[in-house]
Formats: sequence, C-alpha cells, structure tokens
Amino acid sequence: MVMLCRRHVEERINSFPNFRMPVEYNTDTYSVHFAALFSTNPAAVPVMMLHGWPGSFLEFLPVLRILAEKYTPETLPYHIVVPSLPGYTLSSPPPKDKEFKIEDAAAILDTLMRQLGFEKSGYVVQGGDVGSKLARVLGGTTNNVAKAVHLNFCIMPDPVNIPETLYGGLEQEGIKRAKWFKSIGSAYALEHATRPSTIGLVLSSSPLALLAWVGEKFLEWTDDDPDLHTILEDVTLYWLTNCASTCLWPYRQLFTPGNIGAHENPEWHIQKPLGFSWFPKEIAPVPKAWVEATGNLVWFRQHDRGGHFAALERPEVLLGDFEEFVEQVWPGVA
Repeated sequence: MVMLCRRHVEERINSFPNFRMPVEYNTDTYSVHFAALFSTNPAAVPVMMLHGWPGSFLEFLPVLRILAEKYTPETLPYHIVVPSLPGYTLSSPPPKDKEFKIEDAAAILDTLMRQLGFEKSGYVVQGGDVGSKLARVLGGTTNNVAKAVHLNFCIMPDPVNIPETLYGGLEQEGIKRAKWFKSIGSAYALEHATRPSTIGLVLSSSPLALLAWVGEKFLEWTDDDPDLHTILEDVTLYWLTNCASTCLWPYRQLFTPGNIGAHENPEWHIQKPLGFSWFPKEIAPVPKAWVEATGNLVWFRQHDRGGHFAALERPEVLLGDFEEFVEQVWPGVA
C-alpha cells in the first residue's frame, strides 16, 4: 500500500516537466529545481509562483493540473515556473559560511527567470508565506525584472493610524485570528529563528518528529482538514531531501526578536502593481487597509473560505484571482 501511494505521488510529480538549473550568485553556484509549464504562445505572460514553509513546490501542482487540462501548449497564456526555494527540498541549501537572507534568495530566483529568457519581458510573481516575502522584495526593488506581484499572505504588526471602523466583520475575525497566532501559534517560528540548529537536528533525526512538527501546521492553518496523504506527501519530501534544517534560514531574519516587522523596510514596500487574495483561515488574515499600507494595491478580493495553503486548498479560486489580476495589470506594466 505504501509503495503504491509513493508511486502515485511520483507519477503525479513527473506528469509535469521538472528541471534543474545552475544559478551563479555571490561566488556560489546554486542548483535550483523548478516544475514548469512553458507555452509556445508568443504573447504568454511569464509567471513565477513561490511557496513557503512548511510547503514546497507540491502546493502548486493542482494549479499546474488545472492549466494543463484547460489549455494546450499553443493556447496556454502563461509560462508558469514553480521553483523549490533555496534550501527547500530539491534546490541547493544556503552556504554555511555566509549570511543568507530573503534578499539573497530573491536575487537567485530573479536570476533564474532571467536565465530562462524573461529578462526583456519581465514576469509576474505570486507568493504565500515565505514566498510572499521574496515576492515583496522583488516588488520593492528596481534591480530585478519582476513587473507585478500577487500575494495571499501579509503578516505584519498592527498599524497605529488605521481606524477600526474601516474593518468589516470578516476582517475583525481575521484580526482575532492574527492575535491568536501571535500569542499561542508562533512559538515554532521563534524556535526556528533563535535555535535553528537545535530544532533542525531534532527534525532531521526522526520522521515522526518531523510529522508532528509539520502536520499540526496543516491541521491548524487550513480551513478544512487536509487529506492525510497530503500531509504525508509534504513531510516525506522534506524527509527524503533532508531539508528540515536547511530551510529554516528565513526565520532568523523574520522572527528573531527585534526583527519582526522587517517588511517595513522601505525596500520591501511594493512599488509595482500589487494584487491580494484574502482567505479567512490564513494564520494572520490582516485587513485590506493594512495590505494597502505595504504597497501599491490595485486589486483585492476577499473570500469566505480557505486558509494558509491557498494554492493547495483552493487552487481554482487562487488561480482565478491571479488570472484576473494579470489581465488587469500586464498590458500596462512597463
């Protein structure tokens, strides 16, 4: 039974083209894995979709499946590139002798898109969780070729100048959920940030420990409890690629005491067109007014179902939002 399930997952992954590409950055060479669908349509829009922790490129396979079934290579309106983030699963880990930050990972993935031939056209980037942070950097700086950003995650400190009268009922519930996460749901992030070697050794030494650590996040951060096989697929990929410790690098920058709110760095303010999809069971579903404070928000939609792993939980909805956003912003993107 276990063998049949494993083969089923392998077949599903291999039903899409998978690649590795060497990327030179800061005197090091990274092998970056990505799954992709490339179009032969000359007007196709290049797109990069970015996962987070404890996810992987597997999150976006349902989106790729929808597109593969809906379009042919000749009619596909996008080039969809879904990388494994540096340090995650099938991509190279960060160097052990250098500081490695979100800005570094963003530069590596921007270089990947350039090497794929999208330097002139640019691309649209979509991201949740850690992927949203990379997308935020790509949308806030001018030394990359990203042209627009779509997010479904925007955890941040409470702004002090936004009146609560602006918040709708769902947004008020979202603020309560964000407070819950901050008070009793974020201990794992502080552990990742302040003791990455300790927790990394624990998670790398026992698949049961890894399953407990990751599995609870899928149960708490989703709207409907995910299928057990979904959790096992994710945990198994982490275990087989031995990335439980090499994927923790973002937390030192994001959650080390004193650094929470690093996105308020002016370089992380999204200058390019920003779209946002809001889901109620996100770990911190902040109000629209908060998102507006972090970038050039031109498109927003609130949903009444869905959680942290939006591409996995509600792929049709997330893809529909993204397609509408791209249709609005791409013709006018410089």
